[in-house]
Amino acid sequence: MRQLHRVNQFQRLWQLSQGAPQQLSVSAMAQHCFCSERHIRTLLRQWQDAGWLRWQGAAGRGKQGILTFLTSPEQLRQQLLQQQLAAGEAVQALQVLDVQPDHLLNMLRPLMGGQWLNQAPVLRIPYYRALEPLRPLRITGRAEQHLARQIFSGLTRFNGDDVVGDLAHHWQHDATGCDWFFWLRPQLSWHNDEPLYAAQLVTQFNKIRHSTPGLRLLASVESITAPHPLALRIRLRHSDYWLPQRLAHQYCLLPHPERDDIGSGAWKLTHFAAELVRLESHARWHLQRPLIQAVEYWITPQLFDRTLGTSCRHPVQIAIGDPDELDTLRPVDRSISLGFCYLAPRISARLSTAQAKTLIALIQRSGMIQQLPLDEGLITPSQELLPGWPVPASEETLVTLPAALTLHYHLPVELHVMAEALKPLLAAQGCQLTCIFHDVKSWRDERELAEADLVMGDRLIGDAPLFTLVSWLENDPLWQPLRGTQSAIHLRQHLREIAQQQDPGQRAILSHQLFEQLMRAGYLLPLFNYRYQISAPPGVEGIQLNSLGWFDFTRAWIPPPAAVDTVHHTAEPLP
Repeated sequence: MRQLHRVNQFQRLWQLSQGAPQQLSVSAMAQHCFCSERHIRTLLRQWQDAGWLRWQGAAGRGKQGILTFLTSPEQLRQQLLQQQLAAGEAVQALQVLDVQPDHLLNMLRPLMGGQWLNQAPVLRIPYYRALEPLRPLRITGRAEQHLARQIFSGLTRFNGDDVVGDLAHHWQHDATGCDWFFWLRPQLSWHNDEPLYAAQLVTQFNKIRHSTPGLRLLASVESITAPHPLALRIRLRHSDYWLPQRLAHQYCLLPHPERDDIGSGAWKLTHFAAELVRLESHARWHLQRPLIQAVEYWITPQLFDRTLGTSCRHPVQIAIGDPDELDTLRPVDRSISLGFCYLAPRISARLSTAQAKTLIALIQRSGMIQQLPLDEGLITPSQELLPGWPVPASEETLVTLPAALTLHYHLPVELHVMAEALKPLLAAQGCQLTCIFHDVKSWRDERELAEADLVMGDRLIGDAPLFTLVSWLENDPLWQPLRGTQSAIHLRQHLREIAQQQDPGQRAILSHQLFEQLMRAGYLLPLFNYRYQISAPPGVEGIQLNSLGWFDFTRAWIPPPAAVDTVHHTAEPLP
């Protein structure tokens, strides 16, 4: 970039004296700037005209003149950064961020939140960590799951507790529930403007079916074909009325068969780097068009490590706007997460059913969750697994615990605090607890848990919470020991019986009964839920928390600047 090159050349001169006036010859300056004497004279004239410096040359070849600096390279970089961001050139702006973190914060502060740039609304979100690659079969983070659903489409999509068409306009099945047809919307398009065909989706589904998570999620699928360019036929080995929900699962989001960073959702990914992730509106999306042109995540983890409470006081408390003025941002939405952190005793020869129930009773009666040293308003103890599904209160007679137990747990960080609190609770019962932390967000395979007596983790629940819970039992390695036919709970049989119920109400009843049995038998204790919160400046509207603690980017909007808003009104934005 030519402007940046000029700033870099200017910086070479400035560094010779750290901005103090100095005496230099033209030839010496040309040598420091790696250019000819003729070119350095041109640069000096341009820099003087721009007000960067003052040059008083002396007559005669090789004579030294006086060079006085009127600005610094850091100030020039900040001006250049602001110019590029104002012009919508976020990727190019990254090239000028070669400044100290303290100064970077000052440069970025006024540029976050919602702004109109070149007649287009742009939303900038400061974020506290780098994002994982957005690969639907592998991502585990809550922010990544949310972004994947903005970028990629599935055949179906969740809509609250329901499932609706996405790429598919509608679907139907035969009387046996084994033969399904999904009819695609016409004129579908990938983000690179290529037309989308059913045969491409078949290719992607076959990749999913042969992946480790796909083998579990789509275990009932026998074949997927494209009998027509706008139709998919899915044949099942046995009836499975969860199929529309399965196809809306994160694992069944569908990238382009040749480019896994290209999708067909409302937003296309135009830049993905450790410092910046940029999404732009997909003009040919098949559902409701976004009201914002671009969304950018500005990622500066070095700032968040040093100054706790910048853009995210916590991953469940998102602030959109100036990260140094959280107190001035208004909370636009709050909710209690449906997802929860949990404790799962693994009943075995080392830990009996009675001992697992005793452990759960000790936790429930101690009130320890309410006393965890965490930020106020961050969590709330779990009273229900789902709304209307109360966590059973333990009425068990306490028995002696084993002399030693091993706890394996993963993120979030609040489980560190929970693990430390469990140690003295169990020690008072004569049980030594060994804690082993896994720096992951979900369990990858059964081998990780082979030596675990107790397991703690986080169960994210997005839309369609009933299906999400059932899918957790089907897919998470945590439950692998319960899938055997000799298990006290014949989990696989229960799950198949639920899937084969065509009536949604009956599926809900059987699912509730299964989880009630798991909790009463000592296999599961929900610990606490999070309090989601999003704060935003006054210039960002239409923000409503979704079940992952984020908000649908297609619904957010930014009022036009007052200078161009010649009509004063209070009308709501178009739906």
